[in-house]
Parts: sequence; structure tokens; C-alpha cells
Amino acid sequence: MSTDPAKTALVTGANRGIGFEIARRLARQGVRVLLTGRRRGPVADAAARLRGSGLDVEPLVLDVTDPDSVSAAATEVESRHGRLDILVNNAGIRVEEYGRLPSEQPLRQWRETFETNLFGVVEVTTALLPMIHKSEAGRVVNVSSLLASLGTHTDPASYTHSPAFKSLPAYSASKSALNSWTVHLAYELRGTPIKVNAVHPGYTRTDLNDGAGDLDVSAGAETSVRMALLDSDGPSGTFVHMDTTIPW
Repeated sequence: MSTDPAKTALVTGANRGIGFEIARRLARQGVRVLLTGRRRGPVADAAARLRGSGLDVEPLVLDVTDPDSVSAAATEVESRHGRLDILVNNAGIRVEEYGRLPSEQPLRQWRETFETNLFGVVEVTTALLPMIHKSEAGRVVNVSSLLASLGTHTDPASYTHSPAFKSLPAYSASKSALNSWTVHLAYELRGTPIKVNAVHPGYTRTDLNDGAGDLDVSAGAETSVRMALLDSDGPSGTFVHMDTTIPW
């Protein structure tokens, strides 16, 4: 078990896209980062790229939809480090097809989406929570989406109020549920040093968006990194993008 006082973070879905950039930026701030993903090869390659830049990054295989993988990863974190200071639940999927009506999206896609975007987050968080409790200032960051916001979805002035984004009902609902989990966990942990927040990264150009978006991945990682490194006087149980609070 390491006795190094440096902060340790675990980022899910970090072998590419926003997750990779979150891992890079946390490591640049002196945080030891456990970079995770489902497949050993891509995870090892991504970690090696960051270690090649002199950053303290370790690969860790973690499939958030596989209970055995979650359990094994939690055991590995405890064995290596004994505690966890930062958990960034970044892993997420979007399997629905743009252009279909909400009622045309198959139910199997709802189940697949919720397995990763909600149930996986809950299972990973609860498995790692005992180690987060050992941190002097634990932080849990849940990467959500503007599509989680019911207030925004019903605003005709928002870009979410369009046929394209209304064709993603399962993704949107899974992120709304993730926000609800955020609020409930923050309530449970009130009175502790642990802070739990949901973030909207912004409309970021990633594979999940088929390359569409207004922001590059560096900007898309910014809010998650801010909330991961939140000071003791920072909020808990919020949904934010940069300095803006997003309506639930």
C-alpha cells in the first residue's frame, strides 16, 4: 500500500475523449491518476502516452457494466493506494440513432444505455466509497449532460429543443437519473468532507457526438477538473457547467 500523500484519482472511460483529457489535466496538477477503461490494450496504451510526458498515471481495467470487473478494480485500488481522493464517473454511451422519434427507439437501447450511464455509475461509486471515506477531502464528479436538464429540454430557445436531441430519450433520461443519484448521494454524505456534483461538459466534439460539437476536448474536460479539485468551501449536490448552474 502506498503511503505517498499525493491525491489519487480514478477516471472511468479515460482511454480516449473527454476522459483522457480529464486524466491528463488532473495528472498535470500533481494528482496520481488511475486511468480506466474496458479493454486492457487501449487502457495500457493511453496510460503509456501520458506517462511518456512524465505524468503519474496508472492503467486499470474497469468495465462499469461488469460487477466482477468493478469488484476487482476496487480491490486493486485498495491494495495499491488504500484510499481514493477523487472519482470521476465519466464513462458513458449513446447508442440511439439520430433522426428517430422518441417512441421509435428500441427498448433494448434503453436497457443498454442505463446499464452504463446509471447502474454502472452507482455500482462503481458504492464499491469505491469506503476508500473515498478515507480521504481527507473526497470528491465525486458525475459527468452528465445538458440533455439531463428537463428545464432546458422544454426551453424552445435551447439547442436541446430540436428533433436531433429529442431522438435521444434513453440517453437524456439516463443522465437525468444520474443527476438524481448525485443529489441523493450528496444528501447522504452531507456533514462529511466528501462533495458530490454533476457536471455538463459542454457540447464537445467526441465520438459520442459523431464528431459534432462546439468545444474541443480540452474545454470539455474543464468543468470536471474544476469540480474534482474543489476547495473545502465548494458546493455539493449541484449541476454545473463552468461557472453556471444548470437547471435540473
